[in-house]
Amino acid sequence: MQFPRYLEGRFMRCPYEWAPESLYFLSPLQGTSPSHRKFNYFMERKIYLRKMISPNIFRAYDIRGIYGVDLDEKVAEIIGRALAELGGEGKNFVVGRDVRLSSEPLGRALTCGMVSGGLSIMDIGVVTTPLLYFATQFYGVDGGVMVSASHNPPEWNGFKILLGGRFICMGMGMEDLMGIALKAAFKEAKPGSVKVNPNAMEDYMRYISKRVNIREGFRLAADPGGGSATALMPMVFERVGTKAYIIYGEPDGSFSKHPPEPDERTLKELRRVVLDNGAEFGISFDGDGDRAVFIDDRGRLVPSSTVLAILIKHYLSKNRGAPVVYEVSCSMVVEETIRALGGKPILSRVGHTYIYEKMISEGAVLGGEMSGHFYFKDIYGFDDGVYAGLKVAEAISEDGRKLSEIVDSIPKYPEMLAKNYICPDKVKFKVIDDLGEELKSLGFRMVTIDGIKVLTNDGWFLIRASNTQPLIRLTVEARDEEKLRKLTTYAEKIILEKMRKYC
Repeated sequence: MQFPRYLEGRFMRCPYEWAPESLYFLSPLQGTSPSHRKFNYFMERKIYLRKMISPNIFRAYDIRGIYGVDLDEKVAEIIGRALAELGGEGKNFVVGRDVRLSSEPLGRALTCGMVSGGLSIMDIGVVTTPLLYFATQFYGVDGGVMVSASHNPPEWNGFKILLGGRFICMGMGMEDLMGIALKAAFKEAKPGSVKVNPNAMEDYMRYISKRVNIREGFRLAADPGGGSATALMPMVFERVGTKAYIIYGEPDGSFSKHPPEPDERTLKELRRVVLDNGAEFGISFDGDGDRAVFIDDRGRLVPSSTVLAILIKHYLSKNRGAPVVYEVSCSMVVEETIRALGGKPILSRVGHTYIYEKMISEGAVLGGEMSGHFYFKDIYGFDDGVYAGLKVAEAISEDGRKLSEIVDSIPKYPEMLAKNYICPDKVKFKVIDDLGEELKSLGFRMVTIDGIKVLTNDGWFLIRASNTQPLIRLTVEARDEEKLRKLTTYAEKIILEKMRKYC
């Protein structure tokens, strides 16, 4: 590796034998003892290292970048060291990773940085993100990091971080972590340690299998898509007595069979397997296993709001009056189902972190998002695609009907899902604020916890700015097609008028 002349001789290899050959640290100006050379990283001239990190990788809910472009081993090590600074020397963390080709080298570099800052690491290997979340609570550690870019394309990677039982995101510690990493002014620390825990997967499967009761002979189809959920297939289903037809069940870090985001484009083969084998349903997971998309026994895609309604009925039958969390873009059927069964509806902002925070603060038994995230008090309030599949199987077992029959019994309202309008980042929130003032002055009934949700007797529309892209999004739902058309026309009109003012 070549360095600027004024820094020649100042860099050393990472002292851990499993570290990537490309990983170097900046040694201090003074001190030649092994302890100085090994552990006093980044003590002075950090100009070179600062240039390595782009602030753009620090995102609303996690850290993400393209491997080899704005995220590599050097950046991962610095982030690990910064996390140790933020979390505090002497803490215990769990680290896991997905199947991406870059996850192992990034995970090792991250761990090297964390250990150098005084953290002790439990390495649980290739796991799903929900299993990593589970491990932080089950083992009683101070935090955890999952090396994953979830449903992003294979060239992407990143870090999902838990600290003190809370997610690190913008507004909740991410800015602090970014500031520490960019400054690279780390304090001297006594190094921590690393140990491998080979039992995490078994502990997880034992834990969830005790909380599921599925009828004998139940058959389902599953598509982990070569992602992290392959580590649990088919054992997790066999553990609870189900027959599972698995496709794309081998780890595939390049996601060569189909993209790691389950949607209509990727479900053709799963649909065929369901129909050919007479399975009760099919389930497809994203790259790290925290999202689930369902196909019923007739091969139809089941909307996430309908899946959530099925789970609500199942949970509230055993927990009458319990809170259920859902986000602002969920169908009206979700709130209607909660109220009809005597539950307490809890509305949340869109986003994993916000749903989880509401789950904990409200003591909710269940939560859900339109994106296919389902949250369960049973497993410490976290979202888990695999557990969602098992609980849907349990609900079908208890109900006695086919999934298609249950789906057909649940109302489905006409909707327009997330139409996007390009709007520059610098003005998109001004547009939303201005729209809110105007709609308020007109006397509309509104919810403003995440954008503007206008409620009418005929339906609703939601206007919100994307947290990650220069977009304004419109979602509309109504009780019939004509009312949907009218609400959509009105909402589009006011959005475009306001955008012309600012754009």
